[in-house]
Amino acid sequence: MVDLDGTLIQSDLLIESFLALFANKPFVALRTLAALREGKAVFKTRIVDELVVDVARLPYNGCVLAYIEAERAKGRPIYLASASDIRLVRAVSGHLGLFDGVLGSGEEVNLAGKTKAEALCERFGERGFAYIGGDRVDLHVWSRCGEALVAGGTPRLLRQLRGTMPFAVSLDEGGSHWRDYVRALRPHQWLKNILVFAPATAGHVIVPSALNCTIAFLSFSFCASAVYIVNDLLDLPSDREHPRKCRRPFASGAVPLIHGIAMVPALLLASLLLALMLTPTFLLVVGGYLALTTAYSLYLKRKIIADVMTLAILYALRLVGGGVAAGVAISHWLEALSMFLFLSLALVKRCTELVERVKSGQGDPAGRGYQLGDLPSLEAMAAASGYLTALVMALYLNSEAVTSLYRHPERLWLICIAILFWISRIIIKTRRGEMNVSA
Repeated sequence: MVDLDGTLIQSDLLIESFLALFANKPFVALRTLAALREGKAVFKTRIVDELVVDVARLPYNGCVLAYIEAERAKGRPIYLASASDIRLVRAVSGHLGLFDGVLGSGEEVNLAGKTKAEALCERFGERGFAYIGGDRVDLHVWSRCGEALVAGGTPRLLRQLRGTMPFAVSLDEGGSHWRDYVRALRPHQWLKNILVFAPATAGHVIVPSALNCTIAFLSFSFCASAVYIVNDLLDLPSDREHPRKCRRPFASGAVPLIHGIAMVPALLLASLLLALMLTPTFLLVVGGYLALTTAYSLYLKRKIIADVMTLAILYALRLVGGGVAAGVAISHWLEALSMFLFLSLALVKRCTELVERVKSGQGDPAGRGYQLGDLPSLEAMAAASGYLTALVMALYLNSEAVTSLYRHPERLWLICIAILFWISRIIIKTRRGEMNVSA
């Protein structure tokens, strides 16, 4: 007897189904929450009534599959028993083709815990079956089975089980590694938040405002990580189709979805507390950043041009936040330069995604407004916007503002050369498919 959620599949199908429904039909998903008043079984049924996840893309536990195949080779009958909706259980069984029968939840029965134990004992007899599970709720079933096996469970759960069943077997190491949780935060993306130091640097007040800028950096970083997690949770199906994104902690099943959901409010609270250490205006900037990036995750990323404009604005908000934290007014020159530079980088991001699909022989990307045929236009816009960045810099170097701030302004022309070189190189590497731009 094999459990499904967190055992055969390294995911929670109920949460996965709800997230998929929310990503595609957010208002319908919110309406289904009302079904919880009628019980968890009805809630599961309502979700599957609206949308069924693609079971072929789920992260299956290789250790459990190998064990099942070995036991089948011995002639042992294998059943799939899950608290998930029976339609999902049948879909998984049909996809794998390894089971002799299935048991699952319906509108009247939530097949979990004691209810599952009773159902299995009624069909196979007390101690008449072996059971593979991976959650605390499975303790009710293990207490009445003949052979206890654990897959996907934590070391603590295994120790608790062995307190009553010393011969319980672990099929895998179980649990998530702390590195997987760190990866879920995408700390490498925090480098973008170094932009908060730019206004203080340009205004020559970096030393006195270093502490405030550091607080602003951390506030933006925690806020961004919370949104990255939300984005990853809503993009599970498309991430699993991607050759690189499929290894992300949630898509691969390395971190439970429920843990990701719990991390979001914790990160937002940390970001809020840090923002409150600065000024009310900075709090408004972070709030605007959160609102816009949430809108991007839920809606704007599917709209052509609006998505890249939003990404450019999100970059610019980091500059605004840095200026507020340092008490420095951002010049119109910096605003203009950042607008063209950030738009160019956002366009490069979209070009990279399309080039990857072209090289892998895939069609138009799902969940985006772009088509593969848009690639030449996007590349042209990315190059034009990038070169305009160099033009703005050149005009700035010829302005009176430069001579009052720098003793040798002519040396700053090296920045224009660097921008032209950098943008040109990025465009060529993007076309070759050598850029690695994370979503």
